[in-house]
Amino acid sequence: MKLQRMNRRALTLGALAVSGALALTACGSDDTGSKSSGSGNSSSAAAGASDIKCDDAKGQLLADGSSAQKNAIDAWVKNFTQACNGVQVNYKGSGSGAGITAFTQGTVAFAGSDSALKPEEVTASKEVCTGGQGIDLPMVAGPIAVAYNLSGVENLVLDAPTLAKIFDGKIKNWNDAAIAKLNPGAKLPDLQIQPYHRSDESGTTDNFTKYLIAAAPNDWKYEGGKAWQAKGGQSASGSSGVAQGVKQTNGAIGYMELSYAKDGLGTVALNTGAAAPVKASSEGATKAVAAAKVVGTGNDLALKIDYTSKAEGAYPITLVTYEIVCDKGNKAATLPATKAFLRYLASEQGQGILSGIDYAPIPDSIITKVRTTVEGLS
Repeated sequence: MKLQRMNRRALTLGALAVSGALALTACGSDDTGSKSSGSGNSSSAAAGASDIKCDDAKGQLLADGSSAQKNAIDAWVKNFTQACNGVQVNYKGSGSGAGITAFTQGTVAFAGSDSALKPEEVTASKEVCTGGQGIDLPMVAGPIAVAYNLSGVENLVLDAPTLAKIFDGKIKNWNDAAIAKLNPGAKLPDLQIQPYHRSDESGTTDNFTKYLIAAAPNDWKYEGGKAWQAKGGQSASGSSGVAQGVKQTNGAIGYMELSYAKDGLGTVALNTGAAAPVKASSEGATKAVAAAKVVGTGNDLALKIDYTSKAEGAYPITLVTYEIVCDKGNKAATLPATKAFLRYLASEQGQGILSGIDYAPIPDSIITKVRTTVEGLS
């Protein structure tokens, strides 16, 4: 009897220890900036880590670029380095322009960019990709949310022409007739609009303005590109900087990836011409990317998105972030780690965590091509 009581006590203590560990895990911080959830990165880390192929990966892997994918990269790095503890991955997230510059200067193994390489950037990449060139590998998609901070207004609907006029300074107040027409019944304040844009070169800016150019050609007369061209407004560095500026300013509006549009910010529902306005979501982004066309040649998998889509549920302001890497001529010291990390990103496990952290996985028809290309990197 005494032995049985001791065994029962041991089992009880063991159960308490396990439940305590689980509680600590559930309450732990999430270094992606997103809240942990059942489908998020914290629960996926343990589930996916055992399936990651490390091969001969070791040492430090330096990368830089898109801040849009920074939260996704942080989640991927967490999982990857748990499985491949001989590798350190250092991704700065300084912006797409900075990433491409670092890549063409040969200071990083790969770069992240929300825009495909331009011809002159491909030419520059040949200087560091011995016998090869830089290629675009679509790895993560995400809606660019138009987030706002406007007391008393919870469900704001805007369309492309109205957005163009707001960010070009042509519509200055929240109670403007054009906004009121799209939001019947809303109590719009007589308050000045404070539009925020990126101060750094950014693929997020490039994709946002591509949407304005395509969907509101009569109201957005700028050429577009990574650098913001319209006059006026407030500026901030990185998606996190824009989000912070909007959060701190009543009457502010800005564009940023959905993963940054949290903590009290509202997100605009777009009137695209579909039956109902469409809010930024992972599902809406996936629908937009599924209809994209591959316009790259050879191993390059650059995509073209239809920013004027009226498909039900498709969210048109969707960017695709590319990992830019040499198809040939990668540095021997970092090639194993580069291939192992990109292989994980493109894997079913890597893509599987994206929806839980407000990104969208790349459709199967495209990501299978990415996987084949990664295996051929040399």
